[in-house]
Amino acid sequence: MAAQPDVSAWRPRIPGVVEVFHAHFTEYAYPMHVHEAWTLLIVDDGAVRYDLDRHEHGTPHDTVSLLPPHVPHNGSPATPQGFRKRVLYLDATFLGLDLIGPAVDAPDLRDPVLRRRVGHLHGALARPGDELEAESRLTLIGERLRTHLKPHAAAPEPARDPALARSLRELLDEHVTRGLGLEEAARTLYAHPAHLVRAFSGAYGIAPHQYLMSRRVERARRLLLDGRAPGEVASLTGFYDQAHLTRHFKKLVGVTPGRYRLSAR
Repeated sequence: MAAQPDVSAWRPRIPGVVEVFHAHFTEYAYPMHVHEAWTLLIVDDGAVRYDLDRHEHGTPHDTVSLLPPHVPHNGSPATPQGFRKRVLYLDATFLGLDLIGPAVDAPDLRDPVLRRRVGHLHGALARPGDELEAESRLTLIGERLRTHLKPHAAAPEPARDPALARSLRELLDEHVTRGLGLEEAARTLYAHPAHLVRAFSGAYGIAPHQYLMSRRVERARRLLLDGRAPGEVASLTGFYDQAHLTRHFKKLVGVTPGRYRLSAR
């Protein structure tokens, strides 16, 4: 008896991401169809074979597949156990329609760094409250995809813009509790999102989302030492919920907020 498909889908609050789709199929085969969005696909188990523009392609687990909008394709299991995949549907403007041709010619990208980054992005998208991390990872993924699709274009230079990095740090400091989206920061500082992330990371050795979370944890420590309950502290310091606080607090302090609070003298 064939296993039932296991799927989950959601629409995150991240500019450019139309849908996140995770699925495990053992026998299901997609007929020919099209999407209005870019399809960014990684396969964690098994493999998929598909036809794109009358050419057969495959997705072993170490590749990233980028299927362009408006181009018909299908998909079916290429292994007896089926396949487990994670997909991002990205707005058509995310990469630009001028890159459809290069994507049709070479949709399967063997790039371990890109594969790892896409996996990390899926992790961030599954965690409410980590939107700045997801935006930052997505903008660097877009930059790397463009490098693949336009190999003769100039590669991005290492960002050295200490004034811009300082401005972003000040902006993050002003919005520790409310939080700040990367697109909002880019509009405020009149900078490209990817350049903003690179400039900040180059200047301070830490990504913008890591800086913001460390500032929140710093505030949380003070409130916990004042005797506030972890759930109250989470809402006062900008975390999505207590679980969100606990995850980042334990990562940076080594213990849970509750245990830290009990240790106070």
